Amino acid sequence: MGKVIAVANQKGGVGKTTTSVNLAASLGVLEKKVLLIDADPQANATSGLGIDVETVEGGTYQLLEHSAKPSETIIQTDSPNVDLIPAHIDLVAIEIELVDKDEREYMLGKAIKDLKEAYDYILIDCAPSLGLLTLNALTASDSVIIPIQCEYFALEGLGKLLNTIKSVQKIHNPNLDIEGLLLTMYDSRLRLSNQVVEEVQKHFSDMVFDTIIQRNVRLSEAPSYGETIINYDATSKGATNYLSLAHEIIKKNKQTV
Repeated sequence: MGKVIAVANQKGGVGKTTTSVNLAASLGVLEKKVLLIDADPQANATSGLGIDVETVEGGTYQLLEHSAKPSETIIQTDSPNVDLIPAHIDLVAIEIELVDKDEREYMLGKAIKDLKEAYDYILIDCAPSLGLLTLNALTASDSVIIPIQCEYFALEGLGKLLNTIKSVQKIHNPNLDIEGLLLTMYDSRLRLSNQVVEEVQKHFSDMVFDTIIQRNVRLSEAPSYGETIINYDATSKGATNYLSLAHEIIKKNKQTV
């Protein structure tokens, strides 16, 4: 039975999509079967895996609408062992369309329930908001990874997100766990980066991943070529960091590589 992990933070620019895409690729090269669901209307995870967003005919929108079977929305990617349910800008409309539906928070969970047998991990790249799309992702998930940027406003809004997670646990998904807080965009030369790391580790201790994602030029370049960091530059610091994170998650879930 596969594990469903949402990658969520209502703040933009903290590394959600970078983490979703490169963690999926890293788990894939470690021979885990992975499905990445792009649940962000910006569709950056889709383009980051080399898929032309304009060619997407079926994806997360159709999945949430239940107008397509999950198997009809899954596409293979160039990353080993990584499949994708892509997004398109039409996903913007889904929050309005679902608002008067019964059990609207459970649409994604119902749609992917049977897919858990086919994958070791299902990752959901969430939109930078706490709207219905993100609520669907959290309700469908076993756990959540929260990327936190190593900058001044990093902790702003974290309390709000943790409260949302508590609400989801209380009302919709009592089994939702926090997989971990992931520190991203770390620059060891900056005192501020080190202060953020110390603060997060001091306040959240065991919830924080040992792996820290360092600021890396190659990591920033890879999406413009429609490639994961593993395909773009497997020797880079970014690739090393995400492979380390993948190993940590596998170990935490008591699986073998």
